[in-house]
Amino acid sequence: MNNSPFLQHIIETMREKRYAKRTIEAYLYWIKFYINFHNKQHPAQLNDSDVEAFLNFLVNKRKVAAQTQAGALNALSFLYKAII
Repeated sequence: MNNSPFLQHIIETMREKRYAKRTIEAYLYWIKFYINFHNKQHPAQLNDSDVEAFLNFLVNKRKVAAQTQAGALNALSFLYKAII
């Protein structure tokens, strides 16, 4: 994979915790999307309102299903609890 050191650290942490390959892929997708949504700012520089803005964007602009929004929220929860 051609990931940044930060994303590689996330992958390694998830592997250590024995996350399923599909979960790792899904979480990485949402974390990358979140970072890009916020103009490639590091998540440590973002806060609760930034997470809320991202989730609102998914619902209001992308029209994602509740289950999809929940998947994105789970990925961001992991990011902030286990990584940052």
